[in-house]
Amino acid sequence: MAQQSASGKLEAQLVRPGQSNSTGDARALYLKLFSGEMFKGFQNNTIARDLIMKRTLKSGKSLQFIYTGRTKSEFHTPGRSILGNDDGAPPVAEKTITVDDLLISSAFVYNLDEVLSHYDLRSEISRKIGYALAEKYDRLAFRAVARGARQASPITKTNFVEPGGTQIRVGSTTNDSDAYSSTALVSAFYDAAAALDEKGVTSDGRVAVLNPRQYYELIQACQSNGLINRDATGPALQSGNGIIEIAGIKIYKSMNIPFLGNYGTAYGGTTGVTSPTNVGSFVGESMEDASGASTGINNDYGTAAEVGSKSCGLIFQKEAAGMVEAIGPQVQVTSGDVSVVYQGK
Repeated sequence: MAQQSASGKLEAQLVRPGQSNSTGDARALYLKLFSGEMFKGFQNNTIARDLIMKRTLKSGKSLQFIYTGRTKSEFHTPGRSILGNDDGAPPVAEKTITVDDLLISSAFVYNLDEVLSHYDLRSEISRKIGYALAEKYDRLAFRAVARGARQASPITKTNFVEPGGTQIRVGSTTNDSDAYSSTALVSAFYDAAAALDEKGVTSDGRVAVLNPRQYYELIQACQSNGLINRDATGPALQSGNGIIEIAGIKIYKSMNIPFLGNYGTAYGGTTGVTSPTNVGSFVGESMEDASGASTGINNDYGTAAEVGSKSCGLIFQKEAAGMVEAIGPQVQVTSGDVSVVYQGK
């Protein structure tokens, strides 16, 4: 028995709000909310993308970054030909960044659960997917910066060795509480700025990334130390988005930096910081190994021991690290398409 009228007879003229310009897929526009929320979640929570070099890979598996060392000068002797430096300067070296495996975050939404849910289920899930991708992105980028502070320059030619990374001591004791001292932090900023100047690192693009407690310690002391840029006040000052600076170094805050062996923060011990309780499973997570031997990783972001249990903040210039992207953030919905499930055809 037919339960619907025949085609063309008493057929309602439907308005399909999911169609683009009233044509095509009736659900095409519905996916845009999911995509938009994911992109918003990703972009609002990743800061490393804008603080380091980023290149898009068009083809191939890696990108080559060239390092050029220095050369020397001398006064010309009349009558002599100028034929170049007999030392072969300036020396040149390279750093190759290989694309890691595909970074994903996924969720399976059961249709009935979505119908019964009293809130916008897809919007909430897509936002959390964006958060997860941003967190991993930033953690690996900041680990690369932390490792760079412990490495020599790729330019190693005799008599032309270029400066490498530097580690700045914060405070004068062995207590982890020095990492939260505004006085010690300000002093460390000036030490770092001096080290960068001495190494000939341009002042453009110098930034620092601290954890939230360090950032707020600096804000609380800004009325007394007179060292922090106070052009911004109120919510802008507390945003942690490069509003304040010390020694020309813009300061950001993030929970994804290596911090005393964890990500973002550490409690107890000699830190002088008491856990606020009920921090859950994701606050102050222990650092995992992320060397080239780890699944999906084709670069070396170091083991937890290599990054260090005493790292408590990052000060660097934009060229301290690079990120290569082959596929930018995007949303894919299966809708029965098996190629999305397996990411291949």
